[in-house]
Amino acid sequence: MATPRSKVATGEPANDRPPQPLAGRRILICRPRPDGERLARQFRESGADVRVLPTLAREALPETPETRTLIQNLDQFHHVIAVSPYAATLLLELLDTWWPQVPAGLHWYGVGAGTAAVLSAAGVTPEAPGHGWTSEDLLALPGLRTPDGERVLLVRGEDGRELIRDTLSQRGAEVTVLPLYRRFCPDYDKKTITDVLTDFDPEVIIALSGETLNNLVALGKNTNHNLMKRLLLVPAERVAEQARSAGFRWLCIPQGLADTDIVAAVVRELPTEQH
Repeated sequence: MATPRSKVATGEPANDRPPQPLAGRRILICRPRPDGERLARQFRESGADVRVLPTLAREALPETPETRTLIQNLDQFHHVIAVSPYAATLLLELLDTWWPQVPAGLHWYGVGAGTAAVLSAAGVTPEAPGHGWTSEDLLALPGLRTPDGERVLLVRGEDGRELIRDTLSQRGAEVTVLPLYRRFCPDYDKKTITDVLTDFDPEVIIALSGETLNNLVALGKNTNHNLMKRLLLVPAERVAEQARSAGFRWLCIPQGLADTDIVAAVVRELPTEQH
């Protein structure tokens, strides 16, 4: 009688399925699209049951004469800072329209690695914090410590934290803000909110900005949810403080904001068995 061949002996993989450390775990992602959908795919590869409910949406602002003038005079600046991948993407689209090639001599910055990657793909060489991804980390970069008399273009949404502008102005820089998009909370009907927050009952919530978190709390006010008892992943201690003030107690800050870093942080934080 023939002996069955061992997969190991024949060089075949012992298990064709990749490890699924989050099998069956319920994850709610509140990130804007398309980033939220991309992160969801990463979680699903780890076996998780995922829902995406963006509590923050973004919309490009129409081009104005003021915007066009700033872009056409880009070569008059010393530093260009993009605060997010979306800000960098919109800026590069404008540059593609008004500049045959990116003007030389500029110092480019991305607040985090994701923003820097968008800029790098366009052929510029941006600086970004080696560790961390906050405005505070960006402001610690050597090139921004003593910008006295230098012109800085800060590319961002139409509102948000003023730390970068205020700090660089205090350091003597002439800071010009270029708002390219607006952020807003999407409008959901009660059934959608109840289905996701109460019926799905996520074990983990991903909220990667203070505004995202605030909108989530507001949307859930009239539902019978248990979010405050669930694991909440936030990007930085500043947002963690907001979460504690809102009533969350189980918080996690990942080692990075790449999709793989976020999934790894959840794997590390969750208990190995569901209860």
